[in-house]
Amino acid sequence: MPQQPAPKRIAILGSTGSIGTQALEVARQQSARFQVELLSAGRNAALLIAQAKEFKPNAVVIGDESRYLEVRDALFPLGIKVFAGATAIEQAVAMEDIDVVLTAMVGYAGLRPTMAAIAAGKAIALANKETLVVAGELVTRAARAKGVNIYPVDSEHSAIFQCLAGEWDNPVEKIVLTASGGPFRGKTKAELAAVTREQALKHPNWDMGAKITIDSASLMNKGLEAIEAKWLFSLNPEQIEIIVHPQSIIHSLVQFRDGSLKAQLGLPDMKLPIQYALAYPQRLATDWPRFDFTQYPSLTFEPPDMEAFPNLGLALEAMQRGGNAPCVLNAANEVAVEAFLQGKTSFPGMSDMVADRLAKATFVASPTLDDLEASDAETRLAARESLKTTPWSS
Repeated sequence: MPQQPAPKRIAILGSTGSIGTQALEVARQQSARFQVELLSAGRNAALLIAQAKEFKPNAVVIGDESRYLEVRDALFPLGIKVFAGATAIEQAVAMEDIDVVLTAMVGYAGLRPTMAAIAAGKAIALANKETLVVAGELVTRAARAKGVNIYPVDSEHSAIFQCLAGEWDNPVEKIVLTASGGPFRGKTKAELAAVTREQALKHPNWDMGAKITIDSASLMNKGLEAIEAKWLFSLNPEQIEIIVHPQSIIHSLVQFRDGSLKAQLGLPDMKLPIQYALAYPQRLATDWPRFDFTQYPSLTFEPPDMEAFPNLGLALEAMQRGGNAPCVLNAANEVAVEAFLQGKTSFPGMSDMVADRLAKATFVASPTLDDLEASDAETRLAARESLKTTPWSS
């Protein structure tokens, strides 16, 4: 019998979030294949402690330094190292006994840890799309220089990656990113003015965290994915098409220069792309539910409604402009989503906030990491200040 390969040693950044908890489900089911070496969380100390007690990693990092003693004292009897703060996360990913870093932190906060992991030569399983949205050129350049592979975890980008397997020498004509359309598909802009936070958080197909669920409802998520795809697959903006597919069975497609289309299909379950990224190039056996064609007699497609959902157009505009525009887009959107979740703006008001920041921000054509950090901070400050003076409630 062939010898069982040594388990891959993984770090999970953002282990208490939606992607992180599902990644640990995969690790639990594939315990012979994956060994958890590092866990990090932002503020959820209780869940981080429970995860560490089960998986017994070498180390954990709690982002909120005020929770350090709580975590340290709980894990001291197990001999698990405990660190705290953003800098500690960047340092921890460089540990020798880590093979793959799953970056599942939410938002801009995932950028520096991902850059640190690349600098340390670690393979990246990327679930934090904002990293490539904000600094795609810098991240991909650094990965090439270090010979680091970036494996996409987003279901759409995983689908493209799977469709490209064995096709590396065949030029791509275009990719097609599919969108579910979210909970408000078919609503007009006027109808969207009255939707609530609770309605926006009820995605019809996917179980995700609050931020990404709101982004999906506004179609900003699909715009961010287009920017991410540009960098992941070295595409021009013109090679990226977005289509609404309400059933979320076809996760994305690739069209080659001969006109042939390849698609990746499956039930909407994030564990599959997580496992594929962590185990690549192997496909590990699972007992998860299988897709049954008879349960889906009709798969439908329609163009996105750019008038009712202007966030998508704003993201595509930022992708075309390049430079620091996607960074401004992302920062303004993170503030807008936070404001919507707190009842400080309406659903359409989020788009108005983002458009305002894109129009007013200083444009930098070839930003450094310092430039991007300055753009991010400046945009967030201006967006939060605007909440005090402008009723973003159109």
